[in-house]
Formats: sequence, structure tokens, C-alpha cells
Amino acid sequence: MRRVHVTESAGMVLCHDITRIIPGREKGRAFWKGQIIKPGDIPKLLDLGKEHIYVWEPETNLVHEDDAALLLARLAAGPGLDWDEPNQGKVNLRAAHDGLLKVRVGQLNRINGLDGVVMATAHNNRRVFNGQVVAGTRVIPLAIQRHILDRAEEACCGPGPLLSVKPFQPLWVGVITTGTEVYSGRIKDGFSGIVRKKTAPFGARALGHVIVPDDPHLISTEIRRMIGEGADLVIVTGGMSVDPDDVTPAGIRAAGADVVSYGAPVLPGSMFMLAYLGHVPVCGLPGCVMFNRTTIFDLVLPRIFAGDRLNKADIVAFGHGGLCEECEVCRYPACSFGKAAEI
Repeated sequence: MRRVHVTESAGMVLCHDITRIIPGREKGRAFWKGQIIKPGDIPKLLDLGKEHIYVWEPETNLVHEDDAALLLARLAAGPGLDWDEPNQGKVNLRAAHDGLLKVRVGQLNRINGLDGVVMATAHNNRRVFNGQVVAGTRVIPLAIQRHILDRAEEACCGPGPLLSVKPFQPLWVGVITTGTEVYSGRIKDGFSGIVRKKTAPFGARALGHVIVPDDPHLISTEIRRMIGEGADLVIVTGGMSVDPDDVTPAGIRAAGADVVSYGAPVLPGSMFMLAYLGHVPVCGLPGCVMFNRTTIFDLVLPRIFAGDRLNKADIVAFGHGGLCEECEVCRYPACSFGKAAEI
């Protein structure tokens, strides 16, 4: 720091806050640490009784907190992200469109392991909305050594950006409701409306809906037919338990689909099945999707509509955070459900 006369301080960086007090009315910051003093600020400082102030004396190996935070934001931001102007050493990153937030947790941890650098994000694979703040970065000291930023840049280098937002794709969706009792008209279908409601926000386009009895051959035939007609996602509802009459898993297998997982470490949703027939995901939905507000279905839908191809490890990872607390007021996705510590 260096002590200078206020009249000589234009263009310099203030090293401390300056408080303005109006007796009985107001007390607050008139100037803040890190502020660059402009010529128009000099009369205001004199009015506050400041003839001398302390300023930061720039050095070639130091970077001001605002410049450093902006650099960190630009290093971290990949496709689908914008950033705000720096404010007191902090920069927010925002989603540029609706989509799925991707966070490379290993790279994030390396950055946060550096002294004087902070980067906080929302969870990986979180559904986010246009304009939503999804991350924030800041520098703790007023100025940070340049070599630390060089190390942060190295930490950001990898097979992909540290942060990105994948847009949702408008998939053609086919729905197959299984159950002899529904097919015969004895029971009204309760699944298809829920499926439409949950897929519509992602831009789903309805390819068609059919009801079939508990017959693996008919189920497999409809799966193949829908994919042949252009379905990007096939959802098969009901018949997912271990009862002898529940043959939906057998029907999905009979279609020739490769099963990723039958069963998921998620409650509610443990009887869920995910398979792929070529590039098309086929989801077998258990009955809980009809009765519970938030289930395994809500965890996989954003991933599928963002174009992720899930594997067994992805399903296994749902177990950490896979217990829905069934709160009286549901706050999903702003809760711990489905949020693994690291992917």
C-alpha cells in the first residue's frame, strides 16, 4: 500500500472501504476496497474529510481482484454460459439458455485448492434455466499473484470446459401403457397424462400413445414400431414389479434393447429400467411415477433430453442422494435428491 494525497489519486485502486455517515439518517459505504478512483470522485472524498488515502501500488506480478475474477470466469465458462461484470472481486456465471449444467468436479476441486481463489457451482447434471446464476467465482485478496492464475488456467485445461450448459433437444416421444386391466377398459390409464406433463417442459413432441395387454411380444412389437416411425425416446409404463403378470422388462428385452440397468438405487423409483435400442433410450417406469411427485423419472429425463447416454455407473451414482425426503412442500430440483457428491 501507498499513502497518497487525494488530489493525486485518480486512476489508483483504493485499498480500504470509506464510510459515509449522515447523522440520524444513513451509514454506509461511500467507497469500497478495490474501487478505481475516478477524477469525479476526488471532490466527494474531500467532502468526506479525506485528504490522504491508501492505494494499491500495482506490481507486475499482481492482478487486481476484479480482473482476476473475470479471468477465472472466462476460463471456466464453456458453451451455454454468460458472465456478469465483476463486483468487488466476484463474478457470477449465468445459464445462457435452459439446459443441463455440466460441472467437471475434478477440475473444480483443483481450482478451489489454490490459495486465494474461490469457485462455487450448482450441482453437476442440474437442470437450469435461462438467466439462472449457476456459479460464482471470486478472489479473496485485493490482488492475487499472477502465477496462481496461471495454475488456475492449467486446472481448467482438460477434455472439456469446467462448466457448460447442454441445451435440451426436442425429442419425439412414444408412450406404451401396459396392463391387461387397462387394455380391457376395467382401469383407466393414469400414466400417459403424467408422462406428457413431465416431458413437455423439455420440448417433447408426442409421437403416439398405445395401450397393450401384459404380453411381452406385443410390448416388444410396439417398441420396435415406434422406433421405426422415428421415436427418439420410448417410455413403457407399468408392469415393472416382480409379480408373474408384470412382463414389461421381458418385453423391453424381447425388443432387442441392451439393458443398462433393471433397478436403481433411488427411492421412489427402485424398479426403474433403462435400456437402449440402438441410440434410442427405452425407459420402463414403475408405478411410483403415478403416485409420487418426484422419482427416478425426474432424475433421468433432463439427462436424456440433453443428449446424455447414461451407463450403469450413472445409475449407481444416483444412490448418493437417491433418497427423496418427500417434503411437504417439494422444492426439487433445489434439494439434495439425486445430487451425487461427485460424478
